[in-house]
Amino acid sequence: MNTVAHTVKSAGIGPVRISLADYGSGQPFLLLHGGAGPQSVTGFAEKFAAAHQVRVLVPTHPGFGGTERPEQLDSVTGLATLYQELLDQLDLADVTVVGNSIGGWITAEIALLKSPRVSGIVLIDAVGIEVPGHPVADFFSLTMDEIFRLSFHHPEKFLIDPATLPPAAQAIAAGNRAAIATYAGSAMADPTLLMRLGTLEIPTLVLWGESDGIVDAEYGRAYAAAIPMARFRLLPETGHSPQLETPDLVVHAIWDSADTDFSVFAR
Repeated sequence: MNTVAHTVKSAGIGPVRISLADYGSGQPFLLLHGGAGPQSVTGFAEKFAAAHQVRVLVPTHPGFGGTERPEQLDSVTGLATLYQELLDQLDLADVTVVGNSIGGWITAEIALLKSPRVSGIVLIDAVGIEVPGHPVADFFSLTMDEIFRLSFHHPEKFLIDPATLPPAAQAIAAGNRAAIATYAGSAMADPTLLMRLGTLEIPTLVLWGESDGIVDAEYGRAYAAAIPMARFRLLPETGHSPQLETPDLVVHAIWDSADTDFSVFAR
């Protein structure tokens, strides 16, 4: 793995510096983290790249992980455009975009830009849509302990007392929380997204943790139902971050779907 800083010239925003971790080689995957930050996907990226000899690119969303965020970059759609421009700059083709939570929302917006560079998407417990009767948990009203208990099937394995973290780590966590609020808003949803998903014509795999207390399985089924070419798969004994809690299930689910869903793998 190596990490390189890329400066992307984004229209309407100007130059944006992106820290990009690069794992493996081969078929490209763009892996987008959620509100927990880039460390929530790095272990999975390494595992996936090693298991199937693919290249996994993990950007840190500006504002997360202690990075800077340009003031004009303040929406999920802005991030989606930025990452499309990054794919153009890297001259990548046949890219599968994979995103968890807010990263899944960004993934959906990237797909809606309909870049010819993107051949498939994987949504892992994504937020971003409004589903009557199945709201996204009110993240900003919850304590960290409550968030962990809603996020994992076995929360005791992941619980952290924020007060025990060193000051630098606490500052990064506070910055991540501020970035979530800026990009996603308090509702964690765009009321127009569900309808717009119906225009997609791209192979889509929707993976959902059976025990997700942030966005429940019915929310996930609604996401899949809105996308014409989507398939839904429920992951047992898994919460909101399957790539952290049950990474092997996620690796197998993506690869098992390759033959039927992603022509990108048929090489």
